[in-house]
Amino acid sequence: MKAFVHEHGELKQKEMDKPFADHAQVTVAIKAAGLNRRDCSIPGRRGEEPGALILGSDGAGVVDSVGEGVTEFSVGDEVIINPSLGWYENSDAPPEQFEILGMPDNGTFAEYIVLSAEQLEKKPEHLSWDEAGVLALSGLTGYRALFTRGKAAKGETVFIPGAGSGVATFLIQFAKKAGARVIVSSRSTAKREQAKELGADRAIDTNSSWPEELADETIDLVIESVGKATFNRSLEVLKKGGRIVTFGATTEDTIELNLRSFFYGQYQLIGSTMGSREELHAMLDFMESHQMHPVVDRTFSLSEASDAMNYVKESKQFGKVALHIDE
Repeated sequence: MKAFVHEHGELKQKEMDKPFADHAQVTVAIKAAGLNRRDCSIPGRRGEEPGALILGSDGAGVVDSVGEGVTEFSVGDEVIINPSLGWYENSDAPPEQFEILGMPDNGTFAEYIVLSAEQLEKKPEHLSWDEAGVLALSGLTGYRALFTRGKAAKGETVFIPGAGSGVATFLIQFAKKAGARVIVSSRSTAKREQAKELGADRAIDTNSSWPEELADETIDLVIESVGKATFNRSLEVLKKGGRIVTFGATTEDTIELNLRSFFYGQYQLIGSTMGSREELHAMLDFMESHQMHPVVDRTFSLSEASDAMNYVKESKQFGKVALHIDE
């Protein structure tokens, strides 16, 4: 089968052996996969390791074969892949066995993948293959950060720095559907307009003075994933006693924090990452009930995976980037 791998420090397309389902496993023929920033960082973290690793955490496809003991899926079923491995029930933090698909296990940038049947869910019928292929990691990350950890509520104001990321486009929709007021920031005029078209009530220039721009707003919750470039600026506009949830850092992840200002402000700092299968089910139910669709910015073929990764690295996208696997 064709796959896109990292091997000996090189990213390339390679012919790999097709995997087959063992006991309690399912083989999925991938139709579409989604790129995440995580995929771009894995080559650097692996260094020059010799073994070929298939990249990719997100994907959707059709069940190709089932192993002994699998009763919940049959050949021909349309499924999405849950990339959150080993985390089943909701909890304050992931269990020790938690891992994310795509490292150290082979991922979704291939024509076939074998997974435990526990890692599969039925594909939402209202989604296209591209939408289903980019759904799980960003959607689950945003759902947990906003609702489980951030406890966003109807009538609150949520501020999301960095409007163009895949998670941000989910957050905008989730928060609006839940009855919150949504404010975003972006350096890009086009992305600010796209965010408002998606449902954001207000979009400000990242390079502006946030305290001046938002002087007339009361921000209850910030969902922060940019890191050093925006973290302290986010605190400046958060109301006293407000919550700030952080789940990533696309800029530097080491910040300086004025503890005196922080504790006098009575702020609540909350970490979040991915989510459990229980939260994935809740997210899928939420999307189904509101007929929500992931935002797919652009699609590439599997043979164009390197170009797709460069596109994501340069933050050109608004929303998600998909790979067509069955080309």
